[in-house]
Amino acid sequence: MAVRPKLRRRRRTKIIATIGPASSTPEVLARLFQAGADVFRLNFSHGTHEDHAARIAIIRQLEERFDRPIGILADVQGPKLRVGRFGGGRVQLQTGQTFRLDLNPTPGDRDRVNLPHPEIIEAASIGCTLLLDDGKLRLRVARKRGDALETEVVVGGPLSDRKGVNVPDVALPIPALTEKDRDDLAFAVAHGANYIGLSFVQRPEDVIEAKRLVDGKAWIMVKLEKPQALENLDAILAETDAVMVARGDLGVELPPEEVPLAQKRIVRLARQLGKPVVVATQMLESMISAPAPTRAEASDVATAVFDGADAVMLSAETAAGQYPYESVNMMDRIVARVEQDDIWRAMIEASRMAPEGRAADAIAAAAQQVAHTIGAKGIVAFTASGRTALRVARERPEQPVIGLTPLLETARRMALIWGVHAVVTPDVHSMTEAVNRAARTALTEGFAAHGDSIVVTAGVPFAHAGTTNALRVATVK
Repeated sequence: MAVRPKLRRRRRTKIIATIGPASSTPEVLARLFQAGADVFRLNFSHGTHEDHAARIAIIRQLEERFDRPIGILADVQGPKLRVGRFGGGRVQLQTGQTFRLDLNPTPGDRDRVNLPHPEIIEAASIGCTLLLDDGKLRLRVARKRGDALETEVVVGGPLSDRKGVNVPDVALPIPALTEKDRDDLAFAVAHGANYIGLSFVQRPEDVIEAKRLVDGKAWIMVKLEKPQALENLDAILAETDAVMVARGDLGVELPPEEVPLAQKRIVRLARQLGKPVVVATQMLESMISAPAPTRAEASDVATAVFDGADAVMLSAETAAGQYPYESVNMMDRIVARVEQDDIWRAMIEASRMAPEGRAADAIAAAAQQVAHTIGAKGIVAFTASGRTALRVARERPEQPVIGLTPLLETARRMALIWGVHAVVTPDVHSMTEAVNRAARTALTEGFAAHGDSIVVTAGVPFAHAGTTNALRVATVK
């Protein structure tokens, strides 16, 4: 009988690593997983379907090799709003000059350029702001006509072909999913992605449409990167399965001083709703080209951990950087060190949310309280969908949460959830069988020894999703 490798994380906050040219080989991906990556992100803004299929195959081979479920986040691109091209490829805009954005496809010059997005021209109003090239240039709309916007350059600089356009002041009538996104989404679901990262979300209808297309085969993770999404935050989070604080894109359209406050607001609300929340982008960005982070970056990661985020994410650090392994290893070290500190536990306890008025939430809250009182070694949550593990994780217990499920897809989803160690196990059919299975798993997975106590949550009758209604205390024998 094969012995399960004792691969256990020494932290509760999970790590997402983005795959790219620097991290696409089996050898590198194995090192990243061993260093601490719990979920791998595929960025569909880059690469072909063949590239992504090959990377998915490697990840699934790693699962078999290490006998541990690994989550896959497929991040679809979303609409990309860009200016057209220039006659010389590049111009210099001066502060105070006028500059026209129009529907004329002729190559631009220092006075005008094509804006191949009539919906922006239609939605813009006098006085609203346009940001070009990730916010490096700022324009203010001075006049508007049917096919053009006459703007004043508020902040000038160089502008070259196909640079991005952001419109922070306006909710654009553009769907979050382009035709490319729909193709990518169908591909990702067919190849077993566990989370779909949804870009350019402005309204709850964007989430509803994505969920309709996914049809329960993956969880939707909304990327909050538009100010309009923050205005509709409650409604969007009510529809989504998970959420990402996409600080890089959010920081283009929000003033820098607003981004930390937005991050805390999003994390707090997602935790209150019991939905996984990821803090992402620019976390250890200097490690793209350096073997160690700045002290400010280490503090940034620590802040997300103190806030109780489910996961922190690496983007270019692992996708295109020179030090992908070192980046994951460093993030693992920072997270683990923070979680060893008494201040972290005190802050997590202080930020615990009151349970909602449902039986399943009451059981999860009771499991946390009982485990604390008796000094249990773990909380074992039987779950078909992953929702029971989510409810227990929402309580942020001191003890590790062992999520037992008969479904490998569910175990992969739980790879992202705070504090959950997912294990695939056959169905159980009675509470006695569940308690025995829980005790045996806690022992073989290295969480408990003979004579230790564990707390078990489950739903009776078994094999019915959404019926968490039972709690038992058991002794490992």
